[in-house]
Amino acid sequence: MSAVRTHRSPRSGATATGAPLGPLAAGLALAFASTLAQAQSLQELYDAARGYDATYLAARATAQAAQYRYEQSKALRLPSASIYASTTRSGTDVPKIDDNFYGTVNQATLNARQPIFNKANTETIASAEKAFEVASFDLQAAEQDLIVRLAQAYFDVLSSQDNLATTQTNLKAITEQLASAKRNFEVGTATITDTREAQARYDLTQAQAIAADNDLRTRRAALDTLVGKTDVAPRPLAVPVVIPPLSTTLQDWLATANSDSPDVRRARLAYDIAQIETEKARAGHLPTLDLVGAVGANNNTGLSGGGTGNAQLPGTYRNASVGLQLNIPVFSGYAVQNRVKETLSLTEKAREDLAGVQRNVDLGTRTAYLAVSSGSALVKALEAAESSSTLALEATELGYKVGLRVTLDVLNAQTQLFTTQRDLAKARYDLILAEVRLRQVSGSLGPADVAVADRLLAK
Repeated sequence: MSAVRTHRSPRSGATATGAPLGPLAAGLALAFASTLAQAQSLQELYDAARGYDATYLAARATAQAAQYRYEQSKALRLPSASIYASTTRSGTDVPKIDDNFYGTVNQATLNARQPIFNKANTETIASAEKAFEVASFDLQAAEQDLIVRLAQAYFDVLSSQDNLATTQTNLKAITEQLASAKRNFEVGTATITDTREAQARYDLTQAQAIAADNDLRTRRAALDTLVGKTDVAPRPLAVPVVIPPLSTTLQDWLATANSDSPDVRRARLAYDIAQIETEKARAGHLPTLDLVGAVGANNNTGLSGGGTGNAQLPGTYRNASVGLQLNIPVFSGYAVQNRVKETLSLTEKAREDLAGVQRNVDLGTRTAYLAVSSGSALVKALEAAESSSTLALEATELGYKVGLRVTLDVLNAQTQLFTTQRDLAKARYDLILAEVRLRQVSGSLGPADVAVADRLLAK
């Protein structure tokens, strides 16, 4: 992460007239310390979101289902057995000889089968294994997406807080300037124009404060919904702000993205699965060989009258068999040939999809890297602008006191300083988020990066 040094909050320092805040500053400092003590860190909220966010939990359940589906496919290479049992009661009357036959037959058979050679089953298991890997990468992508969404919501709240604080501080300064303009007008040292300009700026800033307060409420609600908590209070950046610069080059990030990006990995697996489906289709021409066996017993309780010669002797009869069963496909109406052609076309599609994903990830990585680089430069520029705006405000206030400047000049200088401070804070948040997105698109974003970002926050 690139670098920033310090951030001077508009809530500290001097008012528009240059006088120290005194008891007000002390009160604000105590309130800030109390809020900070109750605030939640990024790591705490991430742990909460992992157990609450519906999108992430759905991806985790899908990955678990894929694992069980893979385990199911393994049964194709394992032996299978089933038991068949029946009981039959029957009787037959023979009128001419005044005799009958009747009895009960109880039968039980155990059938077993062990596949020895079945190419289609082997490819089905391989395909299920690849599908499980796809689900695993989907889960990884969902976790990375959760980190990005949480970081975005977290820093959105901080940015909205800064915006509201800046607007409120600006409003206080303008209120003092308005009161000063009215006093000067009453004693005849200023014109009505100064008063009206201060009043107009006050009304505008008051409207901006209302909008900033509403925006903060909305951002807080979004963060609460994401983590399943209420009244979440994020910790601000630690002062002085130090964001470590990137330690790797663009080429390093591109190489990482090409190997670790979940999108690229999924596309590679989709291509592998397409190739497996082709082999599975070709297996339709191949024979299958199974080892089969059966063990059974028949218990016959049949009885018969005398002299017919058809009597069935009661007793238990046992039988057993074992052998090889060979199945050789001969002709299936060209279904196998057309299935092979279909899978070859789908394999070509998967190859092109992989190439497209690699190009998109490459472009996304370059874009994210440039966003980090430009964000770092923007932070440095705004730091310089903050220093310049502070000096400009001090000079303008001095000129106002000696009569060389008017109220509007002071108001403009105040607004410029407060706006610069707000933009600087947002630029820092955007810089952190830009690196998070860079790690996401390159596939290197993980829970450890949450801890790294959390160390940038106040304790």
